[in-house]
Amino acid sequence: MDRARRPRRSRSGRIRLWSGAVTAALALSLTTAQQASAADVNNARNAGFESGLAHWTCSANSGTTVSSPVHGGSAALKATPAGQDNARCTQTVAVRPNSTYALSAWVQGGYAYLGATGTGTTDVSTWTPDSTSWKQLSTTFTTGANTTSVTVYTHGWYGQQPYHVDDVSVFGPDGGGGTDPDPVVPATPTGLAVGSTTASSVSLHWNTVSGATGYSVYRNGTKVTAVTGTSATVTGLAPSTSYSFQVTATNAAGESAKSTAVTGTTTTNPGGGTGVPKHAVTGYWQNFNNGAAVQRLSDVQAQYDIIAVAFADATATPGAVTFNLDSAGLGGYTVDQFKADIRAKQAAGKKVIISVGGELGTVRVNDSASATNFANSVHALMQEYGFDGVDIDLENGLNATYMSQGLRSLSQKAGPSMVLTMAPQTIDMQSTSGAYFQTALNVKDILTVVNMQYYNSGSMLGCDGKVYSQGSVDFLTALACIQLEGGLAPSQVGIGTPASTRAAGSGYVSPTVVNNALDCLTRGTNCGSFKPSRTYPDLRGAMTWSTNWDATAGNTWSNAVGPKVHGLP
Repeated sequence: MDRARRPRRSRSGRIRLWSGAVTAALALSLTTAQQASAADVNNARNAGFESGLAHWTCSANSGTTVSSPVHGGSAALKATPAGQDNARCTQTVAVRPNSTYALSAWVQGGYAYLGATGTGTTDVSTWTPDSTSWKQLSTTFTTGANTTSVTVYTHGWYGQQPYHVDDVSVFGPDGGGGTDPDPVVPATPTGLAVGSTTASSVSLHWNTVSGATGYSVYRNGTKVTAVTGTSATVTGLAPSTSYSFQVTATNAAGESAKSTAVTGTTTTNPGGGTGVPKHAVTGYWQNFNNGAAVQRLSDVQAQYDIIAVAFADATATPGAVTFNLDSAGLGGYTVDQFKADIRAKQAAGKKVIISVGGELGTVRVNDSASATNFANSVHALMQEYGFDGVDIDLENGLNATYMSQGLRSLSQKAGPSMVLTMAPQTIDMQSTSGAYFQTALNVKDILTVVNMQYYNSGSMLGCDGKVYSQGSVDFLTALACIQLEGGLAPSQVGIGTPASTRAAGSGYVSPTVVNNALDCLTRGTNCGSFKPSRTYPDLRGAMTWSTNWDATAGNTWSNAVGPKVHGLP
């Protein structure tokens, strides 16, 4: 959150450059393949790496085959780049002259590239940034009049994380170099079991089936999702309800019989924070004067259900925080008056929490000792002032392991009524591998809501892999979709926007745009170009920075967004 209302120039600059590269790369990959003829085949040999690295050559011994993760069958390529090597793995593939081929492969892990050289016409390539799940890269190329072979390659990026490749295809006229055997219908999956459950989701896992390239999950006999790995989370379920689940294995030859059914039962109440409305509005109250309307806590508008007091202050003890009311900056507001106002808000059904971090926050929780200090100090503030919980708004990085440890320790001290919210930046929630996203997932059972800041941001990827610019309904909905499909319950996802044009450096949208995004996500209406594949009627609501800037703008934000949130299904 902004204390001084200035954009984060260095961070945003990096984001804009990165997103521009992504845009260019995506444009490169959007090549339409010609329709294959009945005689076309996959000309790649050992396309699924079932025979180790046969027919493949990897630079600097960077490649090996692994049994997990795999997209299909029982093996996949894992290639590890080094500082001076991008882990390039190649195969020479026999082709016919003057022919068009569809080149594709499934990738996962770090940066991954796919391409073909020596085509005799225009060589091609495509790529994707790091991905925690299997993603298909695809492009096409046409051979020249004298071309009888091409070099197909994959590679990562120097010094980056390992990447995985499986099920490579060079589909087109038979080049005469031989092909892999045709697939057969895979066997029925075994070992189907229920993992974690929430009030709206059930996680499933099962054993790998040899020769399978995908799996279909059935709920009460109806197919609800298809995945490439051996686990899936079925969402959109009703609380305290039992469901029957089955899974099948699939490949090009067909679909197996359904597995033995298992029963999964959803829980009663997702996350933590008893007493928080099903649909809630969160607002940050400024414990400082930066030009916005100065408020006492009693002045905070009635539409706000969760009031985050901004901010706690770091101490000389690693991980520990304290709170210093800015009495002078707030016109003589005393600690006793502040505490009385907290009690009054709580009597009106509101939750008042202490926010840790902000744009200038320097709290570091990076080992067990600092995690303990964090939990002890926040709990002490909860006892002294009567705060209902804590908000994590650390905008300068966090350690997922030790922040999770600290939050769990705090929850054990405070009990199940503790409200836990988070306000990450957009870059923090692009991937489940990020520290902020990992922290949210680690404490999902005690987490109330994540209100990501959809502002002071550059362009970002949506859950559909497309790039969206801030300031639009698509930016709100396509990025929210990442969290909604990445493991958080809909009741743990909120939309955070500035209350006015002065409240943030960039990214302001009108309350109408916020309300359209809420409609799009919960009802499937008023969407922009992006429309989610399903709706999320349990979406928690919306957040704004700040109640003070909202008051400065005549309460336009809360007067419009508050009733919308409270009227959600």
